[in-house]
Amino acid sequence: MRTTVGIIGGGPAGLLLARLLHHAGIDCVVLEARTREYVEQRQRAGMLEQGTVDALRACGAAERLGVQGLVHQGIELRFDRERHHIDFPVLTGGRTVTIYAQTEIVKDLVSLQLADGPPLLFEAEALTIEKPESATPVVRFLHEGREQTLSCDWVVGCDGFHGIARDTFPAGTGRAYAHDYPYSWLGILADVAPSCEELIYARGAGGFALHSMRSPQVSRLYLQVPNGTDPRDWPDDRIWDELAARFAIDADWTLNRGPITAKSVTPMRSYVHEPMRHGRLLLAGDAAHIVPPTGAKGLNLAVSDVCLLARAFAELHRSGSEQLLDRYSQSCLARVWQATRFSYDMTTMLHTRPDADPFDHRLQLARLRRITASRHAAAELAANYTGLPLEW
Repeated sequence: MRTTVGIIGGGPAGLLLARLLHHAGIDCVVLEARTREYVEQRQRAGMLEQGTVDALRACGAAERLGVQGLVHQGIELRFDRERHHIDFPVLTGGRTVTIYAQTEIVKDLVSLQLADGPPLLFEAEALTIEKPESATPVVRFLHEGREQTLSCDWVVGCDGFHGIARDTFPAGTGRAYAHDYPYSWLGILADVAPSCEELIYARGAGGFALHSMRSPQVSRLYLQVPNGTDPRDWPDDRIWDELAARFAIDADWTLNRGPITAKSVTPMRSYVHEPMRHGRLLLAGDAAHIVPPTGAKGLNLAVSDVCLLARAFAELHRSGSEQLLDRYSQSCLARVWQATRFSYDMTTMLHTRPDADPFDHRLQLARLRRITASRHAAAELAANYTGLPLEW
């Protein structure tokens, strides 16, 4: 097989890049190691920045999002049994966020790709990337029981943290920065209407809790738990009781309870790989960076990566100039590090460290009160949460 851009990974980053390239008249092939059923069902993020929504609309992938997406005007911070509203449009000049599950984004993009887009191969496992420094890199992959080759002008690794793309960088050509947090999230899906109209970020006596939603009928909630927690040690009643305790305020408010349909534990980690390009191999999304989910940046960073990359390929296609491609890594990393900083700040402000003392407790409360008492501090949070503008 031969194409201009070979894309490894059929998650939201790879699928959106393929859609954007298709609109720009650039041919590509997407290789996804898993089945279509698997990629359309795996649970991931669901909070979309304004720029992510705009990107999906621009490439014609927002029809269902426009009907089913839940537009949020802000978030609520809870601590010391108080509630504080952060109004995004007022603080950002009109920007909002939208709740729409990543599984639904993937379904939308897969449907478009199979209907009129370039080739999308499921159960096509990328094995190696050869000659990334040359003008004709090759991806060897396994599909339908036999090894095949995909010759490309460029290869983009959208294959996640455990994919092969980043590991293809020769030793000494890149550097990784990582930070592991001393706690995890126990996440649940529940068939019950959300207890609020907006996301709640709570710092309770027992630690952090987050109230989110997937639809008007499905709630998504998280609890801070120790690393190594087994979700089987948390029966449903224990989860609901702990959530209610952490969300508790001195006001008339009740947490809705219902059947829990899924439980999982997610470790918290920050990771950045520099650079995001080696020769004609480029990284995007989780292949290059991971942030804890507190700031809701992971999916949105992947979208900003591929938007910048699609713009760079379009410029190459139109004028022959590689200037934007040469700046791709630098441009992405500037945004990545700001999102990493924001995610770290949100995480450490709201979670309780296992070794925390009363001094740490008072500092966290001071940080929260600074945000709720200062328009400037609240506007800084709102600007980062709704998404910094895409810039070169």
